Amino acid sequence: MTPTQSALTLTNPQNGNLAFKIFNFEDNNHFDHIQRNNYYSLIWVKKGKGKIKADFSEYNFEENSLLAFSPYQPFMICTKENIQGIAIHFHPDFYCIHMHQKEVSCNGVLFNNIYQPPYTYIDAASSVIFDLIIGQIKSEMIRPELAQYELLVSYLKVILITASRLKNEQLKEHVSEIPNTKEPIILQNLKDAIEENFKTKHAPSYYAEHLNISAKALAKLTKTYFNKTLTDLISERIIIEAKRELYLTNKTVKEIAYELGYGDEHYFSRFFKTNADVSPQLYRETVGFAKATPQTGI
Repeated sequence: MTPTQSALTLTNPQNGNLAFKIFNFEDNNHFDHIQRNNYYSLIWVKKGKGKIKADFSEYNFEENSLLAFSPYQPFMICTKENIQGIAIHFHPDFYCIHMHQKEVSCNGVLFNNIYQPPYTYIDAASSVIFDLIIGQIKSEMIRPELAQYELLVSYLKVILITASRLKNEQLKEHVSEIPNTKEPIILQNLKDAIEENFKTKHAPSYYAEHLNISAKALAKLTKTYFNKTLTDLISERIIIEAKRELYLTNKTVKEIAYELGYGDEHYFSRFFKTNADVSPQLYRETVGFAKATPQTGI
């Protein structure tokens, strides 16, 4: 791979698609419209604040926030002032967080965390690390040397691990601030119930009955604490699993649909497209599925 002249971008020589990209931004022109990209995005807003519209919800963010989005996750950044920072895009063929979950543990923390806002506050110490690593990435892309792919992946992993640790710490602090009431316990039980049953139980009423709480009360809790409806949470969890199967396996769409509790492949495909803005087959073709051999470079 070689970077293009106009930007620090690496492309996949096999198909010409984006593999890895890093760039500075000084306004919101890149993100002021709905994004539906076939790659991961890390957007570090160093200066400025605004609002994120992602999936089914809206969130306010402050400066020094790292925003993280998965392939085909719809998002848009709305601001009343200019924002400045650095964005990194990488395709799963360049580095797949599903395949390397044990190495970086960012799936379900930075990415695909349906219960938390899609951002992490970057403290002063981590900012120093990020600036250093980003400088190394830019130098490597400007003057590529032997084993460039391996070195860039190593730099990317440092960013992902550092950010995941930060978010985990911030989640623990957030939980400790919540009063010890029944509500957080119910919500933890809800998360456990969704994780255990989402492949077979798709109706919100099941979870209300399972937790011995009225559907109305549970709906209010999920909206208050997660800023999403219960239907949204269930749907997002199903879609995350479907994407994982489409990427990591060569199972047919029909097989994946059946494993996720859908007897009708066409109904499942419509459900997937409604929630992911792309068909299962197109998702597989543009994001790809795991190759028989480990990734060794682009």
